Amino acid sequence: MHHASIRTANIHRAIAFYEKLGFAVCERFTTGMTLACWLKGLGGRLELIQIPEPSPAPDAFGDEHYVGYYHVSFDLTDSATDLPSWLESLKESFKEASEQNPEQFQPLKVLLEPTQQMIGNHVYEVAFIADTDGLPLEFLYLLKT
Repeated sequence: MHHASIRTANIHRAIAFYEKLGFAVCERFTTGMTLACWLKGLGGRLELIQIPEPSPAPDAFGDEHYVGYYHVSFDLTDSATDLPSWLESLKESFKEASEQNPEQFQPLKVLLEPTQQMIGNHVYEVAFIADTDGLPLEFLYLLKT
């Protein structure tokens, strides 16, 4: 896969959010009259596109009958020592950022705290958070095969 593309209401706030996750902007551009950028990090590549007149995104995480985009997933097995510690550190980072710059950051919204799941023949710890526009992001950590 080359990249996942995410539409956002505020590209500057979205960039700040994804930079906290470990992404870095590698290119900024416009698509028509719309601001956009490429980000790299966590073994993947994202494209952010600012939508001038956004409408609310569907609740892909909470609505079990929703059909379509569900989430983007990142494997932290090689980049973190464990998922619960990584998530706690991330929550603290967002808490501090939201206190220092409340217009740019909000406290991290955790949709699912780390929990073990059997996926195929593998046991993972899995957690979900919401990005600045409420889109679910999944984080996996392989425990055993």
